[in-house]
Amino acid sequence: QSEDSDKSSKESDSETEVEHVSGYHKLLATLKTSPESESEEDESESEEAEESEAEMDSEGSQEIREAEEGEEDKNDDPEEEEAKDTAEQMLSQEQADGADTSCDPRNGVIEEFTDVKHESEFSLETNFVEEESGDCNADRRDSDPLKQHMDKELEEKEIQKMSMLPKTSSQSQWPRLGQVIFSSTLEKHKTLKADKEVDVKQLHLHKPLESTWPKVNKQFLSAVDKPIDSSFTPLQRELFCVMNSYRDLFYPERNALTNGEEIRHAYCLHALNHVLKANAQVLSNNAKLRDRKPGTNTDDHRDQGLTRPKVLMIVPFRECALRIVHIFISLLEVNDKKKIDVSNKKRFKGEFGSDPEEKPPNLKRPEDYEAVFAGNIDDHFRIGVAILQKSMRLYAPFYSSDIIIASPLGIRTVIGAEGEKKRDFDFLSSIEILIIDQADIYLMQNWEHVLHLMKHINLLPLDSHGVDFSRVRMLNLNNWSKYYRQTLLFSALQDPQINSVFNKHCFNYVGQVAVRNVPLTGSISHVVVQLPHVFRRLEADSVTSVIDERFQFFINKVLPEYHDAVMSHTLIYVPSYFDYVRLRNYFKKEDLNFTHICEYTKKAAVCRARRFFLKGEKQFLLFTERFHFYKRYTIKGIRNLIFYELPTYSHFYSEICNMLKATDSGVDATWTCTVLYSKYDAQKLAAVVGIDRTAQMLQSKKNVHLFVTGEN
Repeated sequence: QSEDSDKSSKESDSETEVEHVSGYHKLLATLKTSPESESEEDESESEEAEESEAEMDSEGSQEIREAEEGEEDKNDDPEEEEAKDTAEQMLSQEQADGADTSCDPRNGVIEEFTDVKHESEFSLETNFVEEESGDCNADRRDSDPLKQHMDKELEEKEIQKMSMLPKTSSQSQWPRLGQVIFSSTLEKHKTLKADKEVDVKQLHLHKPLESTWPKVNKQFLSAVDKPIDSSFTPLQRELFCVMNSYRDLFYPERNALTNGEEIRHAYCLHALNHVLKANAQVLSNNAKLRDRKPGTNTDDHRDQGLTRPKVLMIVPFRECALRIVHIFISLLEVNDKKKIDVSNKKRFKGEFGSDPEEKPPNLKRPEDYEAVFAGNIDDHFRIGVAILQKSMRLYAPFYSSDIIIASPLGIRTVIGAEGEKKRDFDFLSSIEILIIDQADIYLMQNWEHVLHLMKHINLLPLDSHGVDFSRVRMLNLNNWSKYYRQTLLFSALQDPQINSVFNKHCFNYVGQVAVRNVPLTGSISHVVVQLPHVFRRLEADSVTSVIDERFQFFINKVLPEYHDAVMSHTLIYVPSYFDYVRLRNYFKKEDLNFTHICEYTKKAAVCRARRFFLKGEKQFLLFTERFHFYKRYTIKGIRNLIFYELPTYSHFYSEICNMLKATDSGVDATWTCTVLYSKYDAQKLAAVVGIDRTAQMLQSKKNVHLFVTGEN
């Protein structure tokens, strides 16, 4: 079952089962499950009611008030309701991890739902290259980046060097990407320079892509770009320059509103080009082996991995997979007359598409929210794609696929956990390109799924899966696949957890390229209300101790200042769910007058909490970042803000601060904003206040007072 659903199967869990779940497991479950505990359909039907509930005082809606009171009678303790919901989430997760979900079509490619009837048509072993798309001329092929990358034979001492020695790095300034950091363990490679102009014919694109790419990408090209280059935007040109060199890439400035789609097109071109060229080589060698004389050496035809999948694309929602497949189809169709054959296209559209009428048109959300959550936002899916010459096969079994498109949760439920009977990760053994797009969203879903994937990629398979070992490259047989794998990582922000994956799980022998630009102004400049910002520094000896130090600093030095009734209407913004639970338990133990909203709080409890806070019946509101990420409601009645920790997304800082203007209370002068930070929050701090202020604040041990007039 999908973790983000709130279906009847979850509700049917018996109360006795829930009672057996320990408090620790309840807490653990919240990080194992998707934060969006309600289904999107349920949310759509009730969001208007929720919005009007928060405005109940001004509108005098007696009907809603009576309905709300009825809800309170059913469940007087929202905390108990939330705890039970969390326990049910955990039980549902256990079922999802261990149960046979093959009968649920929402889960994507699973056994009887895979396409088996086209197996022979898309088999690499039994097909041969067609003349018109045959081998490129030998000279061009020898200079092909794919061939150069995969044909390099590493030595044992080089592998040991990469395993033991630190990377050396250098930096360069590129016109569009900005500050670019190159790092590598092996001897210093030739520094990559940004191409000012790109001739498509010099990129070693597979035959159809040279003609289709300029047409497909035309939508992103402005009149300014066209005189220089007729096929790439300046950003795409520099990104593709890195991609085509087969270096790892980390680009942390992806923006769903501005450059998200042009980045998607660029990596789709690279992935498809890689697959078409790799398959063409296999088919060409099939023909050579078929026609070879007896006794001829076949070692020259090692052109495959231990399993067929070459590209793994990790994306957050089904809508993203839909767009990727549409780009692939567009890139493969030379013109309107030469349509490619796509197997199971209708079914794919039904399962990955969305009905525009499902979402009420009058719900107002920020533009970036609408861009991220467009279309089908189910986060539990996986699908295999096979491409052979002029045909594409959707829902191919994994071991017959060239490309696998999946969400972290979708791939996690296939990999399974140690001790489970039904688990499989052999199909990840020979992945040559790993693309992780919108990595920041996985911080809001479940980052553990990403880490779990990184631990299981490029391992030796447990079964041979019918491979012809005489055709397998030596690098795969030596278990050196991870040193040849290219990882492309795209995110909307810099984050220590994302940086860690790039630094610790990417071993590409060619090296890594990371874009590291520092924010000059910060999101505080977008705060439009007159508000004093007090940044209070806490001291901690290590990254691990900062969690406890922050809690002690808050309850001993910050919270006592807010006990006075004058400091009512205080919203406490908490990015971490663990911190939220800890604070909620402390507030309850101290019998403080508070209410709380998190990503697992049910709709009725959210309505109550918002109403109590607006009317001043509750002095404090504990509010989680993941709830804000998934709902983006405007919370009314805020007079005092406390950021328990700096937000993951810097623009959330200005969004939360600007909620104060929704309070029509005429007490602007009493508004306050307090932010807790430590020296380990440098990246987040720079994104909020800018790099110059950050340097000053980290050097100073004193609290910093900033006053934003709304004009900054």
